[in-house]
This record gives sequence, structure tokens and C-alpha cells, in this order.
Amino acid sequence: MTEEGLNQGRGGWLGGALTVLARIATVIAGASLVGMAVVEGWQVFARYVLNDSPSWTEPVALLLMSTVMMVGAAVGTRNDAHFGFFIAVEHTPVRLRRVLLAIARLIAIAVGLMLSIWGGRLLVDGWGVPMAGAPLPQGIVFLPFCVGGALIVVFAIERLITSPTSRTGA
Repeated sequence: MTEEGLNQGRGGWLGGALTVLARIATVIAGASLVGMAVVEGWQVFARYVLNDSPSWTEPVALLLMSTVMMVGAAVGTRNDAHFGFFIAVEHTPVRLRRVLLAIARLIAIAVGLMLSIWGGRLLVDGWGVPMAGAPLPQGIVFLPFCVGGALIVVFAIERLITSPTSRTGA
């Protein structure tokens, strides 16, 4: 099935808007991955060539890694490319499959809500604390958890509503 066909099966204009959101998230995750590689490359060069290890590289690399992980997990939720027992689910009767997929998506929604809410609390609590080694607030470390958790909720709700009987939307 083409991506356009999937979008129509996922709710028309809303599915199209969520496809754009997923593409933006994928670009952010990809840019963060490249940024992490650049930062780590600079760390190695500065340490072993310049003999002057910058203090900011580790916290920035960890922030970028969290961004890749959380935003990537959200896109994985939308594409059903996350951990699951899909072979077992696909070989169950249709009614049981609907129940199992609904349970899995409800669990994803609960986890996304937890990540977003608790990440938000930690973000706010740590915003006034300076990050060790980098000129950033410590709370920014939790921003990817807020954004990624919210995206997981949105994409899991979309999957719950638009594709109740199949992982692939077919």
C-alpha cells in the first residue's frame, strides 16, 4: 500500500497533517543523530589532537541522544515499528486481534502521557538550575521526554482510531 493510501485510511486531512508531523519528527531525529555524531567527533578531536577536552560535549550529546530516542520512538509508534508480539497478534482471530491491538495502543498512550507529564515536571523543576559543563538550563534535558511523550500519545491515539484490526493499516 502506498503512503497516500495509508493516509486516506488514517483519516484524510488529519492523517495527512499527522504524516507531516511524523516527517518533521523524523527530520528532527535525523538532525539530532547527525548533531550527536558531530559533537562526539569534536570531543574526540579536541581530546586527542588538541589535548583540550571541551566540557560541553557530553551534556549536549546526551541531550541530542534523548531527542533521537524520544522522537524516534514516537514515529515508531505511528508506524508500528516498535517492540511488540506482532507475530502472535497477527495469527489470532480478528476479534481477539482488535482487543490486543487496542490494549497495546492504550498502553502506549499511558506511557506517552507518563513521559510527557513527568518530563514536564522535571523540565520546570530543573529550568533554573545551570547544567554542569554547558551553558544551558538542566531542565532542557527533559524537553525531549515532554515532546516525545506527547507525540507518542497523538500517534497512538491515531493508530487506535484508524487501524483497529491490523498493524499495517491494511
